This record gives sequence, C-alpha cells and structure tokens, in this order.
Amino acid sequence: MIFNAFLLALRQIQRNFLRAFLTMLGVIIGVGAVVMMISLGNGVTKQTSDTFTSLGRNIILVFPARAMNPGGSNIRRNFNAQEVRELESRMREYVVAIAPISQSSTLLQFQSQNTTTQVQGVNADFFKVTQWDTSQGRVFENTEYKVGSNVCIIGESVRKNLFGEENPLGKKIRLSNIVCECVGVLETKGQGGMGNDQDDVLLLPMKTFSRSISRTTTMNAYSRIMIRAHDDVDSTEVNLALGAALRDIRNVKAGERDSFEIMDTKQIAQAFTSNIKVLTMFLGLVAGVSLLVGGIGIMNIMLVSVTERTKEIGTRMAIGALQSEVLLQFLIEAVTLSALGGIMGIVVAFFGSLGFAYAKDLPFIFDIPTAIVAFVFSVFIGVLFGYLPARRASRLNPIDALRHE
Repeated sequence: MIFNAFLLALRQIQRNFLRAFLTMLGVIIGVGAVVMMISLGNGVTKQTSDTFTSLGRNIILVFPARAMNPGGSNIRRNFNAQEVRELESRMREYVVAIAPISQSSTLLQFQSQNTTTQVQGVNADFFKVTQWDTSQGRVFENTEYKVGSNVCIIGESVRKNLFGEENPLGKKIRLSNIVCECVGVLETKGQGGMGNDQDDVLLLPMKTFSRSISRTTTMNAYSRIMIRAHDDVDSTEVNLALGAALRDIRNVKAGERDSFEIMDTKQIAQAFTSNIKVLTMFLGLVAGVSLLVGGIGIMNIMLVSVTERTKEIGTRMAIGALQSEVLLQFLIEAVTLSALGGIMGIVVAFFGSLGFAYAKDLPFIFDIPTAIVAFVFSVFIGVLFGYLPARRASRLNPIDALRHE
C-alpha cells in the first residue's frame, strides 16, 4: 500500500512538475545552504589547523613588546645573546630548542631579476625548532655558523621570483653589501597563520646577518625567539614558566608591563578552530531557517492540492477508501516532495562546496553526517507540514466532496 501511495505521489509530482519544483525549492535551498556552510566551515577549520601546524609542533613565539620612549614614540627592546643564553639555561626541562631570529626586509638580485624579501639570521637550533627541511640542497654546516660564511638558503617563493625554472643551487645572490651562495631551497610551507607567505624568505647564518645586514657586533638585534616545547609538556605550564623566566631575565619589576609578548601557536590554533566551528554552526542554523520556510511552502501547496482534488478524494472514499488511506496518500506526497528536495539540496551543496573550495583554494571536506541529518530533517519537515493538509483531506465528507465544483 505504501509503495502504491509512493508511485501515486510521483505521478502527481510529474503532472504538476513546475509547481512541485517551486514547492521543493525552499527545501533545496535550506538543505543545500546548511550542508554547504558546514562543509566549507570544515574546510576553513582544516586550512587554519594546517596553517598553524606548518609553523611546527608545540611552537611558542616570543616578541619584544612595544614601549614608549621619552620622546613619546613606540620602540621595541630587542632580545640579546645573553638573554637567550639565560633563557636556554632556565627552560631546559621544558623545551627541545630555542632559536633566536634576526630579520630585515632586503632587496635580492640575481642577474636581471630582483625581489624584496625577508632576510633572516638564524642559528643551528632554527631547524630543530621549526623542523623545516630542504627540498633541494642542504642546511648550513656548523663551520658556516661559526665563521659567518656567505651562504644562504631560500624559500620556494624566492626561488620562483629569482630563478624561475633554473636550478638555484650554487648560484650567487646579491643582497645588501654581500654576495651569498645558495646552498639549499626550503620545503614549501605556504601561507602562515597571519596570512604571510612563509616561503618568501632567505636564511643566513646569524653571524653573516649581523655582519652584513644589521651591521652590528653587539648581537642585540634578535627580533623574535622561536621555542619548541617537549610534546609531553603542558603548554600552559610552559608559558607560565617562560613568562616568569623572561620577567626575571629582563628585570621587569612587579606591577610593570612585560617587555615581551608570548604567542603560543597551539593555543591560538585551538582558539581559531573553536571560533570557526561555533560560527559555522551558527551560520548553519541560520541557513536552516529556510528549511522551515520550505516546509510552509509544502503545506500551502498541499492545502491547494486538497482543494483541487476534492472530487477525487470524494470518489475514492465513496468506493471504499478509508480515512487512514487518504491521510497516508497525502502525507506520502508531502514527504516525497520534501525528500526529493533534500536529495537535490545535497547534490547542490556537494558541487557548490567543491566549486567554492576550488576557487578559494580551500580543502574540500564534504560532511556526510551533516548531509544525512539534513536529509532526515527535510523528511521530518514533510511529515510536520504535510500532516495538516493530509488530515484535512481525510476528514472530508464523501457526499460534500462529490458535489464540490
């Protein structure tokens, strides 16, 4: 009986296809919007997580805080070598390695090509902290750090800008007042957590940087410190210990503002992904309102259908159809409309999410559980809003229905 009712429902939809499609449109938009929002939200969450992960596992960044000088302008008191040595001594039980970094925006030249990029001075611990390997060539050798050799390692973006398809290894790059030999190309990392291009970088041994780029012999020019904590250490505990150590090392008295800023990439990534998930769920709920609108549309059309088919209903009841059978027939028609709308909405969401993810270079993660829940909810909408018209049809008096014009 249910199967026959389903076939009759499909036949009725076929007879009035345009009206049926317009009726389903609200459900299609509702289901499609919900599934697409959740899927895109998952893609953004994955991209955000991957972006922060690309910085390295358990990475903590320390920056000098802005302070006001007597003239009223903002200045930063950079870290020096002595402070880094003391920090390494105090944080040994918490961290794998500590890597101070100096950096400056510098023009690079190779033959007729040039580009401006971030030149960074690093020590041997930089690669331990970042776990950043080379895709071509090698990292710096210990003797190159000690003597300050004129060698460099470039990021993928610098390689493309200066060399194109040419092999950069062994080539000479001019920057500032030196010429350095390219000994390696870093693996691609892509966009950073703050939207920066992590591959737009050139690395020099710290001594080379201090001698030729910053032109300082005091080594008081570390613009930030990168720290990699042990995997089994709680990040909150590390941050508390790090803050206490830095306040003591930098002579920050009680009540004074810290002369440094600590950024825990793990905590920031968790906060970002948590906020994105909440926003995604909120947008999904807002989009779900259109499902209710679609349900109201189904109810209205089914009420119109009952009015149009009053004589048909009277004839069925006159030849022995039960009220329950008439109710089931119209209820199945409503559910069929909403279910077809749900299926079409899922198809629209799939291809819509795929196209948007491709256009915006996002990971494509189609949320199947959400699609199933949205489909079940669309069927429930059909039952909810189809019951009243079905009940009205089943309550018709056969005599009055046969007389209806």
